[in-house]
Order: sequence, then C-alpha cells, then structure tokens
Amino acid sequence: MARIVVVGGGAGGLELATKLGRTLGRKQRAEITLVDRETSHLWKPLLHEVATGSLDEGVDALSYRAHAKNHYFDFQMGSLDGINRERKVISLSEVRDENDELLIPVREIEYDILVLAIGSKSNDFNTPGVRENCIFLDSPEQAHLFRKEMNNLFLKLHANHGKGTVDIAIVGGGATGVELSAELHNAIKELHTYGFEDLDSTKLNINLVEAGERILPALPPRISASAHHELVQLGVNVRTQTMVTQADSEGLVTKDGERISAQLMVWAAGIKAPDFMKDIAGLETNRINQLVVKPTLQTTRDDDVFVIGDLASCQQEDGSFVPPRAQAAHQMASRVYRNIVAKLNDQELKNYVYKDYGSLVSLSRFSTVGSLMGNLTKGSMMIEGRIARIVYISLYRMHLVALHGYFKTGLIMLVGRINRVLRPNLKLH
Repeated sequence: MARIVVVGGGAGGLELATKLGRTLGRKQRAEITLVDRETSHLWKPLLHEVATGSLDEGVDALSYRAHAKNHYFDFQMGSLDGINRERKVISLSEVRDENDELLIPVREIEYDILVLAIGSKSNDFNTPGVRENCIFLDSPEQAHLFRKEMNNLFLKLHANHGKGTVDIAIVGGGATGVELSAELHNAIKELHTYGFEDLDSTKLNINLVEAGERILPALPPRISASAHHELVQLGVNVRTQTMVTQADSEGLVTKDGERISAQLMVWAAGIKAPDFMKDIAGLETNRINQLVVKPTLQTTRDDDVFVIGDLASCQQEDGSFVPPRAQAAHQMASRVYRNIVAKLNDQELKNYVYKDYGSLVSLSRFSTVGSLMGNLTKGSMMIEGRIARIVYISLYRMHLVALHGYFKTGLIMLVGRINRVLRPNLKLH
C-alpha cells in the first residue's frame, strides 16, 4: 500500500489530503498522512477578519484530527525538521507546551510520495527593526496578537474619554493590507454599538504604506483606483511610492526620512518560503526559498516529491510564474491529486496550467471590488458592490465544499446565519 504524506494543512494541503482520503484512503489503496504544526485549520484569506474580531475562529476553525477521522486519513502534529530522500522519510521536530514540557518527541514518518504544502511567511526584506516591532499577519497566532493589542488600545482610548487617536500603520498595499485597513473601520463602527460611544472612525488614524505606484499592484489599474477611492472615503491615509527603511517602537521611518508614528504596526509587504526550506534535502530552491518544480508540480530533482501552493516556484509556458493565491493552491491540489493517482497507476502525468479566475478584495462590509474571468483574452469584467461581495464569499464556500461536500457546507452556512442572530458581530474577548 502506497504511503502518501502531505506536509502543510493550508488551503491546498488540506483539500488534497481530504480528496486522497475520500478516494484512495477509503478504498485502502493508500495510507494518507497530513502533517501540520497547528491543531486546526483556518482559511488564510480570513486572517484579517480574525485580527479585527469580526470573525470568531473558534467557530470557523476546523480541527485536523476530527476532519482526518471523517475522511480516512491520519493526522500528525509537528513541524518539518528534515527530509531524507534516500531513506524516504521525513523527520518532525518535538512538540512542547507553553511551559516547555515535552508533549511529543522527535519522530520519523516514511513516505512513498511526499507533497510539500507548507505555504509562505511574510518577507521583511531584512528591514531594520521590523521583526522586533511589527506584527506579521501570516498565522492565527499573529492575528490573535494583533486583536489583543488593538483591543487594549481601544480600551485605553475609551478610558481616556475618547481623547486622542489609535494610530495604526500597515506596510504593504496588497490584498492583506487593503482588507485589514477597511476591516479596522468596520471594527470601530461595531465597537461604537457595544458601549464605546466615544469611539468612531475619527478616532482611528490608519496609514496604509505602499512602496509601489499604486495599491493592489497585482490587479488592473481601474480596480486598484476604485479600492484606493473607497479607502480614502473611509478615512484611511493611503501613501503610495513610500518606502519604509526602518521600524522602531514609535513607528516607521521612510526613505525620505519622514516618520510615521504608530502604536501598532503590521508588515504585509511580500512573502517568502520559510528559511529552513533553503536547499532542503538538496532540492532546488529560488532566492525566496520556494521549491522549483516541473510543470507536473514534481520537484526538479525528485519525482516522488510534489509541491503545491505558495511554496512552489512554478513557471508557466509564457514565462510568468504562478502567483501566490488561494485559487492557485486550490487548482494545484486538484492537479496533484490527479497526478498522484496517475503515478500509482503507471499512467502519464499531466502539466499544471494556472487559470486566473479573477481577483476580489473585500473592503469589509463597506464594499468589495475585483475582476472576474482574468483568464479571458478579451480582458476581465470589473465588479463591485453587493455582487462582488457575494462572489468573494462564494470563493470561501468553494473551499468549504472541497473539504465537506455540498450538504455539510449548506449546514455550515445555516449555522452562520443563526450565529449572526445569537452572537455579537465583533469578538470582544
């Protein structure tokens, strides 16, 4: 029986393990193991909502162990420590609790086929002071830290009878930075209804700092301009062509020597693969530690190792590289699933071709802007407002369908509707 190990329970890794479990695991054609250092899964594009409290991860997070039991695969908690390609084993580092007590010792897992789906982390480009003073919104822990610090700032302001402002600086005008800026205005609006009458948008001083010429550089200029206009209308101070050269406890310093004061700083300016992936097990990596893959999504130096999601450096026929997006991870998971089945059946593996179905950016409950059908040669259709919001939410629903199927996703949507009546709109603890 083939042993298939998937490392990383993000959007692509969890969808792949689920699909493999439902088919090969259920029929006992393969042993499927999913490895992740967390105990639960949360869709990464939702982290900005967790950070502001508009999403309760306790309700929306998915337990890996429970999901594994229901979908015929095994779950192992731990962080990847190394890969031995000759012996075909991966080693996992020990797991300790918050008191540094050993919970799970170092261990090895054997594989016949290995899939790496570890994802990415924020890239601080070695900017002085960033790692010590900024929050990176790339994990649930960082989102929790942001929410805790944000709530403390709001409490201080409320105790001071609304005198002063909460100063927040966000570096990076990509989707994360833009969505977080809007979500913060939604959060203070909600707080106003929960007894913080002296707090409103005028008490929120948000600087969104982008080094490039415009925010959302990956999207067409008209969508970028629309989002820029929406943010300015909300009261966000959008600063383009502003490069940050240093961060300290008081705020940010720009290339021009200007100081941007901030009590809370978020760094969301670019991604890279984790540093320990650099040349891991002799596999080919690029300058941001991504693993270089062939069009079949197998590594260039080992056909038994596949890579999906942000960790994969995958060049397309036109010379462009697949962008680090949730839709790419979803598509890669589907292609690797079919290629693994083909490999087990000694059939030919097919190349992965990225299809751009467009991009959407949520400006919280205020608006959503984006483009659909980005892969059409005649151009894309710009959508905004209520229709865009529905499509944005539907992208998350597609992820849920891949994990749970249509019936269970329908029940999750129903529970969500009920919770909107039973629970506060903002997580206040």
